[in-house]
Amino acid sequence: MMPAKFRMSKKGVGQLLRSPTIQGEMERRANVIESVAVSIAPVGEGAWDPHPGHYKGSFKVTSTARGGRRRDRATATVRNSAYYARWVEYGTEKVRAHHVLLRAAQAGGRG
Repeated sequence: MMPAKFRMSKKGVGQLLRSPTIQGEMERRANVIESVAVSIAPVGEGAWDPHPGHYKGSFKVTSTARGGRRRDRATATVRNSAYYARWVEYGTEKVRAHHVLLRAAQAGGRG
């Protein structure tokens, strides 16, 4: 019996990486991550938080077929548009880091 032969086509791989199927899968995974992030996002209470729930409601998923460093593959991104999202994620000298997106990606990226 003859072994099967495979010849890779760089053009074909590029087309696959930009395909609607791959873009859809990237978007599906990003939506899972977004829903986990929303579920674990901290919500301030009391007078010290003038906008309770703003961070939790500011997550958004975007996707494109021209993403990546070389703009040659489908990507999806989960972002938070709250101006203080960086401080919630990484913390400050006075506030502990919550790592919401990190934990969401670890928990939900495979879902």
